[in-house]
Amino acid sequence: MGHVLKMEPVFKEMIWGGHKLKDVYGYDIPSDHTGECWAISAHKNGDCVIGNGEFSGKTLSWLFENHRELFGNIEGGQFPLLVKIIDAKKDLSVQVHPDDVYAGANENSLGKTECWYVLQADEGTKMVMGHHAETKEEFVKAIEEDDYENLLNSFKIKEGDFFYIPSGTLHAICSGSLIYEAQQSSDITYRVYDYHRKDADGNERQLHVKQSIDVTNVPADIQQKKDFESKVLENGTKTRYVESEFFKVDKYQLNGKNTILNDAPFQMVSIIDGAGKMDNFDVKKGDHFIICSDQKETVFDGIMDVMITVL
Repeated sequence: MGHVLKMEPVFKEMIWGGHKLKDVYGYDIPSDHTGECWAISAHKNGDCVIGNGEFSGKTLSWLFENHRELFGNIEGGQFPLLVKIIDAKKDLSVQVHPDDVYAGANENSLGKTECWYVLQADEGTKMVMGHHAETKEEFVKAIEEDDYENLLNSFKIKEGDFFYIPSGTLHAICSGSLIYEAQQSSDITYRVYDYHRKDADGNERQLHVKQSIDVTNVPADIQQKKDFESKVLENGTKTRYVESEFFKVDKYQLNGKNTILNDAPFQMVSIIDGAGKMDNFDVKKGDHFIICSDQKETVFDGIMDVMITVL
């Protein structure tokens, strides 16, 4: 048997966060304004500790640096991906992320392409994705005039929806959303609009209008794939949501014993519902693991929904 690493998540308090991470997953969150669970991360701003086995107590970044063979000996200075669970009790800012080129030149960071799977959505919950400006001039004018009502492309969402958000896409997760997010390992966010919210001291949050204008794609590509390929397994189904240059994301709906092969440098595994066994591990909703490259197959046995993200 190869290495299967259980992750100890890192939690982030946010002005827009809530307490669903405790209510739904049973996590020990720092407050009732907890917005993000960094579930599988080696980023310096939220480096997960390994919770089992010979590397228990070590951070994921340390393991990636010192035992690259467990990650298929991939190249690169940092672990490339990050998985979060996001609880938006209030609207997130309207924001955009740079690509690798802009982020590398201006932030000494990877860019951020991401994707979202909707775990829960309150009745009427919306999402912002893209905008209606046809030219950069129109885009800048709308920002200068605070005309976000006409600029932004927003729509209702429901549980089970999936969205792919390439760098350069203006977007916002809105109030009432619980989201599984897989992304490049980057913490660079350019806020263009934050509803003029003020903190306890009466200050509005910092905006990054110039950078947002620099990196936002105009016109926006607001078409989203709606039909996803599903494959019948021995006891369940596998749905491929995205296959891009940055990552591939699959959802497994399992109702019994299934052997899942690993032909990737590593698999990032999140149990999003149900419970069962993963080889000899008891697993339940809210658990997160990395299956390393020396583990070529894993037996999942139980009734559970599992997200698996790979390079």
